[in-house]
Amino acid sequence: MRLASFAVPLLFAAGATLAAQLPRVNPSTKPPREVALIGEVQPLPPPTPQQAASSTFHGVSVADPYRWLENPADPAVRQWIDAQNAYTEAALAAMPQGKALTARVQQLAITSTTRSGPTLAGGTLFYLQQTPPQPQPVLIAQAWPDGAAKVLVDPNADHGGTAITAYWPSPRGRYLAYGTAEGGSELTTIRVLDVGTGQTLPDTLPWAGGGTTPQGLAWDADERGFSYVRFAPPAAGQEVEQFHATLVHHALGQPAAADRVVFGQGYAKTAEYVLVNAPASAQAAVLAYDGDGGPAEVFLRRGDGFARVLERSANVRTAAWVNGRLYVASFQEAPRGRIVAIGQDGKVAPVLAERDGAIQQIAPLGDGFLVVRSWGPDWWVEQYDAGAKFVRRLPLPQHGIGIGDIASESGSDKALVSYSGWTTPTRWAEYDGKSGALRTVFEVKPAADYSKVVVQRIDGTSKDGTKIPVTVLSLRGTTTNGKRPTILYSYGGFDIPIKPGFIGPNLAWLERGGVLAYANIRGGNENGQAWHARGQQLDKQNVFDDFHAAALALIHARWTDRAHLGILGGSNGGLLMGTQIVQHPGDYRAVVARVGIYDMLRHETDFANGPYNIPEYGSIADPAQFQATLAYSPLQHVQANTAYPAVLLTTGENDPRVAPWQSRKFAAALQNATASTRPILLLTRMNAGHGVGAPFSQRVGDTAIGLTFFAHELGLDSKK
Repeated sequence: MRLASFAVPLLFAAGATLAAQLPRVNPSTKPPREVALIGEVQPLPPPTPQQAASSTFHGVSVADPYRWLENPADPAVRQWIDAQNAYTEAALAAMPQGKALTARVQQLAITSTTRSGPTLAGGTLFYLQQTPPQPQPVLIAQAWPDGAAKVLVDPNADHGGTAITAYWPSPRGRYLAYGTAEGGSELTTIRVLDVGTGQTLPDTLPWAGGGTTPQGLAWDADERGFSYVRFAPPAAGQEVEQFHATLVHHALGQPAAADRVVFGQGYAKTAEYVLVNAPASAQAAVLAYDGDGGPAEVFLRRGDGFARVLERSANVRTAAWVNGRLYVASFQEAPRGRIVAIGQDGKVAPVLAERDGAIQQIAPLGDGFLVVRSWGPDWWVEQYDAGAKFVRRLPLPQHGIGIGDIASESGSDKALVSYSGWTTPTRWAEYDGKSGALRTVFEVKPAADYSKVVVQRIDGTSKDGTKIPVTVLSLRGTTTNGKRPTILYSYGGFDIPIKPGFIGPNLAWLERGGVLAYANIRGGNENGQAWHARGQQLDKQNVFDDFHAAALALIHARWTDRAHLGILGGSNGGLLMGTQIVQHPGDYRAVVARVGIYDMLRHETDFANGPYNIPEYGSIADPAQFQATLAYSPLQHVQANTAYPAVLLTTGENDPRVAPWQSRKFAAALQNATASTRPILLLTRMNAGHGVGAPFSQRVGDTAIGLTFFAHELGLDSKK
C-alpha cells in the first residue's frame, strides 16, 4: 500500500547563477567543535559493529555491513534498539526548549470536536468524530441533515491501541460494516452492526486487507451480504501472507470460513482493489491495481461476478457512480485527466474533455456531477449538469485550501463538501446545486488565533528547469532576514499531492519567529499524471532535485540560510530526506525523517510491501533500474568522515509499509560515518506502526518531538 545514489554536485548547473551567491560548505571537512548537546562533552551514540555481508546485483557487489540489524528477534538487536531509544530520549530531554514547546503543542492540539470521512447512505450520514484528547475517533450515525448524532462504535476501551480503519454503510443504511486494527499494524478485522438497534452481529471477518493492500467492501443490493478484500487465511500457528488478495463474498450470519472468492483469484501477487460503491443502488465497481503508483483496470459487478470494462492503458485513477453510470477519470493522452462514462453494458462514452486543472475527485450531484481539481497548491470544485455543461465553480476560497471528502448522492441537489486550509481547520459546507449557495454546517474551533499567519509563494528552479512552487508560512511581522529557522516539507511520490491543510500545533513554531515551507515537487499528482510520472522509476532523481531546488529558493529569497534550514518528511518522504542527507549534507542544518526507506536495494527484495512499490520505484531486477536506484539509495552513499547534519529518525515496530530495520541500518551508518558533533538519533516506538491510526497522544508527541529537535538545532528563539 502507498506509503506513502551517487553523490551529486552540491549545486546544480541550472542554478549556477544562484549558487554563486550562496556560501559554500565542504561537507567532507569537519567543522569546529560546536556547543555540546548535553553538558560539556557530546555523548557518543551506542556502538554498532559492522559484520561482513553483501549482495550481488547484475554483477555488482554491494556491501551491507549492518544487515544483522534486520533481525528483530536477535537479542543483540533488541539490546541495540533499547540503547538507541535511551540515547535519543536523553538527548531530547536535555534540549532546553522541549518543555515549553511540548506544552504549547499540547495546548494548540486541543481544538473543538473534529469530524472526518462523511458518507451518505439511505438518508443517514456516517462519519468519524474525535474530541481531543480522546485517543481515537468514534463512529457516528446521524439522520441527515438535522437528526441527532448517535455513537455506533467507540474503540477507546484499550486507551487508543485499536483504530477504526474504514467503514461501509449498507445501501439503505440499515447495517454498517467497519474495520479495526491493533497496535499500528493496519491488518484489519471487519465486524457488522445493526444501525437501528446498535447491536453488533456475530460476524467477525479477519485478514480483511490493510498494510500492504487497502481494505474494501461492497454491499449486496438486498443488504444480506457483501464482498470484501481478504488475504488468504493462514494455517494454524502461521502469520498471514500479505499477498494475493482477493474479493470474497460473505453472507450475514455465516462463519468467515464459508466466505467464497468472487474476484481476483490469481489476479496478481501484489493485487490492490479500490471498491467504488453507489450506496443507494448497491452498484459496485473495482479499480484493480497491480501494486502502487500505476493505473487501474476497471471492472463492473454483474450478478455474482465482475467484468472488465477498461484496460490499464486507459490510465484510470479515480471514479464515482453518477446516475447509474460509472464516471472515471482517464489520463490516457490527457495528463490533466478527462472523464468517460461506462454503462452497465460496458460501453464507454466521452463525458468531459481535458480542462485546466488536474482531476482529483468526481462526485454525483442531482442529475449532474462535481469535479475536484488542483494545480500546484490551488484546489477548487466545479459543478456540471447532466449534459456535462459547466455550471459554476463552487464559492470556496480561491487559494490556501485543500478539498477533502464529498458526501453526495445522485438525485439529490445538495452535497456536503469538506475542506481545510493552512489557517482553517476542517469545515463542512452544504452546497445547493440549484441555487449555488454554500452554507457552513460544521467547523472545528481552533485553540488559538491563526489570522496573523501570512501565506506567500515563491518558485524554485529544478535541475532540468522545471519550476517548483513553494508555499511559505510565517507570522505577520516576520521579516526575511536571511537566517530564520525554517522547516521545509514535501513527499514526492505515489500520486499523493501536497495540498493545503491546517497547520494546527505547528503554530508554535511560527509564534517563535520560525518559518514553515511546503514544496509541490514531482511524484505527486497536483499537476496531473505527467507531473507524477516524471518522478517515478528511472526519473526518481527529479524528485530529489526538485526538493533541493525548493531549499535553495528559500535561501535565495532570504528566508533562511544553510545554518538555519531544517527538512522534514515521512515514508516515501523519508526516502526523500535520506537522499538530501547524502547528496547535499552541507545544505541542511537538521533533518527529521519518519518511517523512511533508506536501503532501496533491500526494500524490494526483503520486505512484503517492497514488491507493491515496484510500479512507483521500478524493479532492481531490471539492470537500468538497478543502476538508477543504486545511484540514489541513501544507505549505499553514506560516506565516512562527512559532516552530516543533525538527524532524528523515527520508526514503529509494527510498521507494515516500511520495515523498521530501514531506520536502524541508516542510523547506524550515519552514526559511524559522521565527522560532525551534531547528533544522529533514532527513536523506535514499540507499539506503533506507520502512523496510520495512531492515537492522539502519539500524533501530538511526534509533533512536539520534531519541533523540539528543530528548535534546538536551528536556534529558534526561546524567549517567545
